[in-house]
Amino acid sequence: MVSWLLVSMLILGAVHDQPATKPVVPLIHAHAHNDYEHPRPLFDALDHGFCSVEADVYLENGQLLVGHTRDALRPERTLEKLYLDPLRERVRAHGGRVYRDGPTVFLLIDVKTEANATHRALHEVLARYAEILSTFDRGKFEQKAVTAVISGNRAPELLAAQTVRYAGIDGRLSDLDSPVPAHQMPWLSDRWTAHFHWQGDGPMPADERTKLEQLVRKAHQHGRLVRFWATPELPAFWREVRLAGVDLINTDKLAELQRFLLDAQR
Repeated sequence: MVSWLLVSMLILGAVHDQPATKPVVPLIHAHAHNDYEHPRPLFDALDHGFCSVEADVYLENGQLLVGHTRDALRPERTLEKLYLDPLRERVRAHGGRVYRDGPTVFLLIDVKTEANATHRALHEVLARYAEILSTFDRGKFEQKAVTAVISGNRAPELLAAQTVRYAGIDGRLSDLDSPVPAHQMPWLSDRWTAHFHWQGDGPMPADERTKLEQLVRKAHQHGRLVRFWATPELPAFWREVRLAGVDLINTDKLAELQRFLLDAQR
């Protein structure tokens, strides 16, 4: 009979022979669309190296609840519990960054309820996480571990009037020539099909490629990132938009986009 000591030694040897887990590579072009619908909101995205996640929020009875529709809302699924608390814990554990020595991570907050009331409630919540959030304070902008960006029902006038704020605003392609500073409007996001017809089948038409490159170039001249939603989930599409300089690729397919972006780095 094999002794328990020998069994233990064999188990320990097997454990030590296992390859070390590879560190996650931060992927600055990866955006987790409707991230909260994954089995492990935030954590699934971070495990795949995503540097941008999206949460839809509703202001309900003073709470910012996360969900795609009102029917999906649950009192325990708050913006704080699903995103802000775990992000703060992770930043504290990783030397002040979401990924150790990594880039800022974007939290896109898509507001589904009335803009002004939700903005005020959101500002109060974000203020409690000021140590991890990029902050504009009386004329000075400081980028930190997490940069919050407000989309959906936005309150641009209310945000612009704040002397201290913990989020920027998500612009549209109609804002390409806006004089608003980049720290106030760090992104331009828009529906792909509102501007382009190509859906990833066959070569991208030359006129559409030129149009895409020009608008990306103009956005970058103003210091803004570019993102599209309602996009095809195809490597051929991802390849074209990256070649054109699009900064953030929308996806629900975390593993597939991670693999595509890692392969592109090789």
